[in-house]
Amino acid sequence: MYAVIETGGKQYQVKVGDKVKVEKLDVEEGSNISFDKVLLVGGESTKIGKPYVEGAKVEAKVLAQAKDKKIVVFKYKSKKNERKRRGHRQPYTLVEISAIN
Repeated sequence: MYAVIETGGKQYQVKVGDKVKVEKLDVEEGSNISFDKVLLVGGESTKIGKPYVEGAKVEAKVLAQAKDKKIVVFKYKSKKNERKRRGHRQPYTLVEISAIN
């Protein structure tokens, strides 16, 4: 059984036991969270929402609040001695899917 959930403006296909990095959520580590915006529930019979499946919920446990690897943004213009170097680390929340209802 799998589901497609929406959180942080992005969509994720999840199964029970999956560990997923989602956009940063304002929750404590070790707490449980439920995703109500379920777009699709698949398995033996598939239910597609309009836009969301009514009564469907995905339960998850928050494992960590962390930052991703650094991405280096380097802008360069040739023959002008113009260079800009920036780094960015995106914060994320690591969740483990525990149940699809």
